[in-house]
Amino acid sequence: MGIRKVSEQLDWQGKHVTVAGLGVSGIPAARVLHGLGAVVTVVNDGDDERSRAQAAELEAAGITVRLGDGATLPPGTELVVTTPGWQPDKPLFQAARAAGVEIWGDVELAWRLRGPDAAPWLAVTGTNGKTTTVRMLASILEAAGLRTAAVGNIGVSLLDAVLGEERYDVLAVELSSYQLHWAPSLRAHSAVVLNLAPDHLDWHGSMEAYAADKGRIYEGNQVACVFNVADRTTEDLVREADVEEGCRAIGFTLGTPGPSELGVVENILVDRAFVENRQKNAQELAEVSDVQPPAPHNIANALAAAALARAFGVEPKAVRDGLRAFRPDPHRIELVEEIQGVVYVDDSKATNTHAAEASLAAYDPIVWIAGGLAKGATFDELVAKSAKRLRGVVLIGQDRELIREALVRHAPEVPVVDLDRTDTGAMSAAVQEAAALARPGDTVLLAPACASMDMFANYNKRGEAFADAVRALAATGRA
Repeated sequence: MGIRKVSEQLDWQGKHVTVAGLGVSGIPAARVLHGLGAVVTVVNDGDDERSRAQAAELEAAGITVRLGDGATLPPGTELVVTTPGWQPDKPLFQAARAAGVEIWGDVELAWRLRGPDAAPWLAVTGTNGKTTTVRMLASILEAAGLRTAAVGNIGVSLLDAVLGEERYDVLAVELSSYQLHWAPSLRAHSAVVLNLAPDHLDWHGSMEAYAADKGRIYEGNQVACVFNVADRTTEDLVREADVEEGCRAIGFTLGTPGPSELGVVENILVDRAFVENRQKNAQELAEVSDVQPPAPHNIANALAAAALARAFGVEPKAVRDGLRAFRPDPHRIELVEEIQGVVYVDDSKATNTHAAEASLAAYDPIVWIAGGLAKGATFDELVAKSAKRLRGVVLIGQDRELIREALVRHAPEVPVVDLDRTDTGAMSAAVQEAAALARPGDTVLLAPACASMDMFANYNKRGEAFADAVRALAATGRA
């Protein structure tokens, strides 16, 4: 990529920088820093074939790489730049803190490298819905005629976005809790925390620490801190944030909005925040049917995206046009087939209980395919809330017993099929069992509430296996 001149205040020539970790963010960070004149050493825990191949490419470019030793701080280190996945209690970071060396993440690096004419950031975080909301936001901004990109954990890398030759008017930025933990200087134009539920607690150490890292997205906001009216914790994070004078708290709700909120009135998405005389007036933005799919949590995502766009001055027509043009990524409440009156929906991206709860709330009645790696989650609350919607349940994966026990406690009348197999045909068997339980008018829903790595490479592969099994079932029915 071509690189623009970066901020004059950063002098990288000869600066000794240690990059912690190879991978999708570590390698670009190392290359960029080396290109700016820094003396870069990459350290990496692993020493496998893939790591050695990556190391060879970096070393050919003049970058030092140490494999199999991610614990020791290289002598002379003046700055550590870490990939998001490295936990804060790593010995390398303890050594850096003891030596008074700053630790930045890839987001912090990108923020510090912005040029003087840098595009403002509209930032999105939350336990669930981040990618969909950022892509909705980018679609709305494009409909407004703005030069934009979906960046961060999605699409264009942040380093490419801030250093590349392409000029943007505004960036739609997805940020994880990991990235926010290592981004102390980030100051967005406007930002949203979509929701908060227990997740990644092994990394953060506690729910309080996880929420605090999410809340960093509000620090220094200029125009709007957008929060979820239905999730009080997100509003509490706004109250605790130190923002610029005049920055407003803007809520979004699936109900009728009050002043300074966006919400829904008679299947219309409306704005009572960015209008004149918001005590009395409301602006129509779009219809619920403009959002696909129109599941409740997806409507909430659309309202959050609309709030950030409106904070940036986007007109109502662009909100409507952008939402109409948007289509979600695969494996996010994706309709696969309708077979003999039964709808089959792939929400393999529902990798935790909060996401699965939102997915289950969108359908009734349901034959639920669930299970995988629980990551320390419990399932009582999820099952208790969803029990009345369940026609039947098919359980797969390593930790399915935890879900089965919750079903015994909270939905003992619901029939359960427990599949004790992890071979490549397991998903096909699950779909066949689900089809046997379903009746016309039902939805067979893959919303595992668990991670996929016990049986599949990732949630995408799990979703693809489900979709393939459903299409095979449909083909059999048509034969």
